[in-house]
Amino acid sequence: MKSLLENSHFSDFLQPSQIVFNLKAKDKIQAVEELLDVLVKQKLVENKKLILTRIIDRERLESTGLGHNVALPHARVDTEGEIIAIAVGKSKAGISFDSIDHKKVHLIILIGWNPSLPGLFNHLFAGLAKFLRYSGFRQRVFGSKNKSELYGVLSEIALSFPQEDRIISRASLLMKLQEIDIKKKKAKKEQRKKLTEQANLIRQELDEALVDRYDRLMERYGFAVAEVDGGVCQGCNINVATGLSSAIEGSNDIYVCENCGKFMVASKNKEK
Repeated sequence: MKSLLENSHFSDFLQPSQIVFNLKAKDKIQAVEELLDVLVKQKLVENKKLILTRIIDRERLESTGLGHNVALPHARVDTEGEIIAIAVGKSKAGISFDSIDHKKVHLIILIGWNPSLPGLFNHLFAGLAKFLRYSGFRQRVFGSKNKSELYGVLSEIALSFPQEDRIISRASLLMKLQEIDIKKKKAKKEQRKKLTEQANLIRQELDEALVDRYDRLMERYGFAVAEVDGGVCQGCNINVATGLSSAIEGSNDIYVCENCGKFMVASKNKEK
């Protein structure tokens, strides 16, 4: 098992045999199944049905279509002793993934990661997103003419798993967790069970230290995540530093208010 405390490249976890250059799938479920078949064949995962269910449940909670024709379906699974199990699929026609920009997906990176490493996906996601947000890099990916060429481009992605305890996660998921937990207090028994299942999916994806801090804030204040609107933290009505406010508006990472200690995310009004 490769050490997480050293810099890695995407190719350390991806082999050409884990790439499907021309996906046959016509929809997202078929695409996930096709890529899972690759991981099963490579003996990187076992229970295809269970993993498929987890990934589809995660997709129903919030689409992993990132925009710009890329999707990252994922789940915490038993990866047969490996840190990460990855399969990549390229679709010429494109597949509907309910992406945030409503565009079809042409590149699907399916990721399963070891349950004993709950924070791993956050670092992996950050590394991938850093490369995939550049249009020039995406054009090279989409313009690749064969599996070997696509593998070569993806191999350039550098991943860094920091030793220090950094908060790298998806702010939208933390806000959604808070919305679910608040709904649970007023929900009936049948609805509360479904909400709990949704909350657990999110909790599995976030760092343990992050969730622990979130729970303590929820217990103390009744909410843990505050929007930043007009440069003001809505959790304590105190101005946020200008530079920090700008960073929050343009990011989906999580920030902490220096005054009240709550997690801060961009205002939904600002996003619109």
